[in-house]
Amino acid sequence: MFTTTIAGVLSISLAAIFSFTLLSKIVERMVSLSVGIMLSTSLLHALPRAFESGTDPRSLFACLLGGLLAFFLLEKFAILRHSHHHEGDGHHHEHGHDAHEAGKAGWMILIGDGMHNFTDGILIAAAFLADPGLGMVTALAIIAHEIPQEIGDFIVLLNAGFSRTRAYIYNLLCSLMAVVGGVLGYFTLDKASNLIPYVLVLASSGFIYIAVSDLMPQMQRRATLKETIPQIILVSCGVMLVLFMTQHQH
Repeated sequence: MFTTTIAGVLSISLAAIFSFTLLSKIVERMVSLSVGIMLSTSLLHALPRAFESGTDPRSLFACLLGGLLAFFLLEKFAILRHSHHHEGDGHHHEHGHDAHEAGKAGWMILIGDGMHNFTDGILIAAAFLADPGLGMVTALAIIAHEIPQEIGDFIVLLNAGFSRTRAYIYNLLCSLMAVVGGVLGYFTLDKASNLIPYVLVLASSGFIYIAVSDLMPQMQRRATLKETIPQIILVSCGVMLVLFMTQHQH
């Protein structure tokens, strides 16, 4: 799957560039853009596509509810989001505590990312099978979400003692799990097209959950008018970008 490969390599490479050059302002801007892309992809494109398929709406809503609760539980088990602590973060730990904790967490982060990327590949495949335009915006939404997440992972891996090259290579290998998921999803879902609406709903539940429970609270912590205006503009840009990319599909 060419698109899943590009999505994985691009998100990892951009995350590495931002992490290694510490362009924190760009990272913060990416969060706002991600919210607009993820919510509009889910609510304006993927969910309508699923409900227009003729599948029973009650079963799709049940799938949406199940997806939201599943992502909540996954987050509880720290598969989707990891707590990052760094030396000098204001917490009173003995010297070296955070590096030690990060060292133990480093491999778990890579395993969690591999699982997450495998799921992303299946979601991209399902979106492409439903509609090539939807596949493109789904891949775009995943890239926009992955960059801030991968930056956090890079920081933990570097803090755990990984070299920059090693952290990049291991993250890149994890990102290639999206290709495995994409190929598996393409050949499996192609033979079971009735499952595509459910996979689209699950993808939407993931995007909505991550945007509302993780990314938007980050934005809310920046409450001044000076910080809020760029957020609103970038969320709107994300929405307009999805609308522009999908308008020819309607």
